[in-house]
Amino acid sequence: MDKQISYERYHRQLILKDFGEAAQQKLLQTKVLVIGAGGLGCPALQYLTAAGVGTIGIADDDIVSLSNLHRQVLYGVNDIGKAKAETATIKLKQLNPEINFHIHHFRITNDNAVEIIKQYEIIIDGSDNFATRYLVNDACVLLDKTLVYGAVSQYEGQVAVFNHKSHSDSPAVNYRDLFPVPPGKNEILNCAEAGVLGVLPGIIGSMMANETIKLITGTGKPLVNSLLTYDSRNNQLFEIELLPKQETRSLIPADIETFNNNNYEELCAADSSFEIDTAIFSELLESENIIVVDVREKDEVPLVNEFAHVKIPLSRLTEFTGEFKAETIVLFCQSGKRSLQGAKQLSAVLDKDQKIFSLKDGIVKWKQQKQQV
Repeated sequence: MDKQISYERYHRQLILKDFGEAAQQKLLQTKVLVIGAGGLGCPALQYLTAAGVGTIGIADDDIVSLSNLHRQVLYGVNDIGKAKAETATIKLKQLNPEINFHIHHFRITNDNAVEIIKQYEIIIDGSDNFATRYLVNDACVLLDKTLVYGAVSQYEGQVAVFNHKSHSDSPAVNYRDLFPVPPGKNEILNCAEAGVLGVLPGIIGSMMANETIKLITGTGKPLVNSLLTYDSRNNQLFEIELLPKQETRSLIPADIETFNNNNYEELCAADSSFEIDTAIFSELLESENIIVVDVREKDEVPLVNEFAHVKIPLSRLTEFTGEFKAETIVLFCQSGKRSLQGAKQLSAVLDKDQKIFSLKDGIVKWKQQKQQV
């Protein structure tokens, strides 16, 4: 049964060309889950509530802290110490009491993800850690749920729509097609370590809400199988097309039971099994059946001319897997963090008999030690 539309509340939307009552009714009948009521979740929640999304779930186990307030403007100083999910719901009900809110005051884990996610039609991932991102992605693939993704760091943000079946027969892209395997612990700095401009999550979170509204109402062209990157320093926008990859599909659990038994926290922990020190690296350089890969971006220094190698940036590494025919593959970068991530990516798609290594602490340390010899 259709819900009653509040014409005065939604009047400015209702009079839009190609929107009208039909689109508003779709919003009122849709259930959306927002995972994370923080920097990205707050603006997404505010605009979805204001737009009239009928049922909104909020999943968050965190409490409000003073360091949140420069970007999570749904909260105030009087909310410090309070649970975000409950506090957000109270404030959002004041904005639009017609919305049904479901509070999930806990972290999304293997134990509850399937049961929670299956209740909603669209999932918005505003989480701030890789374990949750991969867990949510895999659950959405298994449950055939559309996933609206967003991420921010320092001055830049990303938005994409994953796992959404278009009218064409082409497979839907998921998060693992962009990032096949999780980075290890401390490989990539989070906002608490790298910082973030306060206004940036507001911009990206609003974009996520916009994508969700477009998906629900059928207006515009959502970022399906595309990644939008925004740089707040110069307002530059870049959109790239994403393609599904057969090799990354195998990284997703085969079924719900396998998913429930996955340890995503462990998958995102540091994995030193790929790392070799500078001495072993120097020894391996003498090997015949070896490929050495510099995964740094173009023009990064120091230059390396002490040994033969190829340059393939980490962002494009999996595009060249067909060329890695050697028995041993060694990756290096500035500090060893990107090369470790690359080694994990290649290990997931290359032959299991191939040996894949990352130069620990990077090429800078190797050069320093070589000069001391």
